[in-house]
Amino acid sequence: MSISGLCQICESRQAQERCPNCGTLACEVHYESELGLCADCATQAQPDRQSDDVDIHRF
Repeated sequence: MSISGLCQICESRQAQERCPNCGTLACEVHYESELGLCADCATQAQPDRQSDDVDIHRF
């Protein structure tokens, strides 16, 4: 299955993966391949995990 569109987290990079938990399209930076989740779901799944992203813009 091909993923097309921008990452729904940073909205600047091409999406490479779709999170199986929430359906968010995520680029390679915002997809935690070891957990198989987008960065947002990975942070919720492991609350002690710190996100190193400083380029997330939410409105």
